[in-house]
Amino acid sequence: MRKPKGPDPEQLVEVIVKGIEEKKGQKIVVLDLREIENSATDFFVVCEGSSNTQVNGISDSIEECVRKDMGEKPWHIEGRDTSEWVLLDYVNVVAHVFQKSIREFYNIEELWGDAAIRVIEEK
Repeated sequence: MRKPKGPDPEQLVEVIVKGIEEKKGQKIVVLDLREIENSATDFFVVCEGSSNTQVNGISDSIEECVRKDMGEKPWHIEGRDTSEWVLLDYVNVVAHVFQKSIREFYNIEELWGDAAIRVIEEK
């Protein structure tokens, strides 16, 4: 069952990517899940940071950019207590901010291998 409708998901993805880039998040990918039956969301935005401090900074930046640009707050946030994997759920877009080793362990890109994947070029 889908969650309630939120902001325009494609626009939200771009604002989330901007928030990640502002704090030098690395290896940003966007997974388009809209064609996958029974997916719980439309998009995943995945990135990594090199430390707990950077993971926190990236997640804070995402939250701030989305609030400023779109007037939205996350529906749910997980992982801020350890800052190894912070998840920001904006209903139809979910941002995953990982430390490198945790990202490699969970390997979301392979888990959702049927998704269309867009790699964001690093600036």
